[in-house]
Amino acid sequence: MSTAPSTASSTARPAVAQRRPARANSAQHRAPWLLLAPFLVLFLLTFVVPIVYAVGQSFTSVQRLGLFGEDGITTGFAGFENYARALGDPAFTASIARVLLFGVVQVPVMIVAVTVLALLLESASAKWPSFFRAAYFLPYGIPGVIASILWSFLYLPGFSPVVAALQALGLEVDFLNAQTVLWSIANIVTWSYAGYNMLIVIAQLKAIPAEVYEAAKVDGAGPLRLAWSVQLPLIRPALVLTTVFSIIGTLQLFAEPQVIRNVSPAVDVKYTPNFAAYSSAFSYNDYGVAAAQAVVIALAAFVLSFAFLRLVSRRDS
Repeated sequence: MSTAPSTASSTARPAVAQRRPARANSAQHRAPWLLLAPFLVLFLLTFVVPIVYAVGQSFTSVQRLGLFGEDGITTGFAGFENYARALGDPAFTASIARVLLFGVVQVPVMIVAVTVLALLLESASAKWPSFFRAAYFLPYGIPGVIASILWSFLYLPGFSPVVAALQALGLEVDFLNAQTVLWSIANIVTWSYAGYNMLIVIAQLKAIPAEVYEAAKVDGAGPLRLAWSVQLPLIRPALVLTTVFSIIGTLQLFAEPQVIRNVSPAVDVKYTPNFAAYSSAFSYNDYGVAAAQAVVIALAAFVLSFAFLRLVSRRDS
């Protein structure tokens, strides 16, 4: 009489035991997605959706009926018409060529300066390294608009003590004419971002094990040999990262030329690609062309970054 209940309970227990691990496994699979959900939602709303919308706008034509569109607005599929208009604009293509020249000169200068500063501050003979790290990083904390305003006063004749000092030495220098204003903007960018990139390189230097330095010193390596043969090869990932950041930032030039335009007639509303897209959208209400220009800028940044990374990977292989 007592064997039947015991047999039933013994067969029920393994079934319950099997269901519990299954529920635990499903909860473990859901947990990472629940933790990632806030980030994924923000990433979707702030990154993916704007990109998809911009690409859609670049293939859309807008027709306004009436002087200001008061009689209605109609939209339609434009195909590649907006891209043809964007790339057919000589001012826009000239702005792309201008920032490419800017990048060819400014990015190597930035990376060399950042590397030298980082190596000097992390050398054994460096004095007050913490103070100088903070001092070099401080310009990055100043908004780009404020930095451009400060430098515009240093470039403007009649206000600039730098121009006055050069004139006292018999040197006539115009930082704001058509030949020099691009490099004046490059100086602002370098001043603003050198400290940020320097900290990235310093972080990589601090990750080098102390045993590596000790072994190099045992082999008789001096400071220069140590920097060239040990530190530079080991901070290569940081240099690649800062270079990619600088390449992308070159194509995103906006605040500096927008501010400098107020004191330099050589800077127009299409001086850089980002400035051209902004002007197309908010000065000429041509949002389709502005979206096409934005897509072209994004593709150019992707192609240049990808080409640089492929070049670096080939050299490493």
